[in-house]
Order: sequence, then C-alpha cells, then structure tokens
Amino acid sequence: MSALPEGSKAPDFSLPSLDGATFSLSEALTRGPVVLAFFKVSCPVCQYAFPFLERIHQAHPGLTIVGVSQHPQKETLAFNKEYGISFPTLLDDTKTYSVSNAYGLTNVPSIFWIDPSGRIEVSSVGWVKKEVEDVHRRANTLAHSAAKPLFDAKEQVADFRAG
Repeated sequence: MSALPEGSKAPDFSLPSLDGATFSLSEALTRGPVVLAFFKVSCPVCQYAFPFLERIHQAHPGLTIVGVSQHPQKETLAFNKEYGISFPTLLDDTKTYSVSNAYGLTNVPSIFWIDPSGRIEVSSVGWVKKEVEDVHRRANTLAHSAAKPLFDAKEQVADFRAG
C-alpha cells in the first residue's frame, strides 16, 4: 500500500464540494492544519473509519477535516447520510481521479494530516487505529484541550483493517 509518505509536500488542489462550493487546499491551510480523508462509498473499511473521523470533527469543530469521495454526488450524499458524516466532502473527478492520483493512492481509506506549511505529518492507509488516534491527539494539542478519548472503553475497535 502506498501513498505520499510523511514529510512529503502535499499537492495543492481545488475540488468542488457537495454543497457546490470550491475547496482549495492552499486556502484552507492558511487557517491551520487540514485532515484529508479519501474514500469510496462501497469500501467497507471506509464505512468503518468515517464515523470515527466524524467523532474527531465533532470534538474539534475548528479543525478542517474534509472527505474526498471517489464517487459521484448522489452516491456520496447517500454515504454521508448513512454514516452520519457532517464534515465537508469533496468530489474527485471520477474519470481521472486527479487528486487521488496526485496523493499516490492505491487503497482507501487514505488519511493525511497536512500542517499549515503544506507538509504531510500523518499518512495513513486503510484503518490503522494508532494513526487515527494520532490524528485525534494532534487535534487535541491544536485545540489545547484534553478531549475525551476517541474510542469508548466498551467498544471493540480493530487495530488494523486493510483498505
């Protein structure tokens, strides 16, 4: 599984969002770090991971988290509704997957924490619990908060699931 590694410069891009606006990575980075989460609506590991990303979004509304869908708008809207996703979702071109390809994706979900300088600090492919916890810790640090744990003690959360 490969994707751009930590320490790489994140490729800049602009993509349409589900609400019709245009998202620009370079513009978003002027406000702070950005978490990009690439997905396919039919991917069971994405279906598993995205509700946890939604928890991070709910705990840290000031952090920019965006999903990048590899499906058309209608299917993406249905995915967001089914899995309770409220953070912004962008639509990669389903013919060329230009942004997905620029990030070196071979599997989804692929999650990137990009610092304001445009450097990738977390590059996670598939479901890796420790890496998602790292994203949550970084969000806590950014907000200077000791937010509650990401996972409920009663939950059985897999350490790894291949994307």
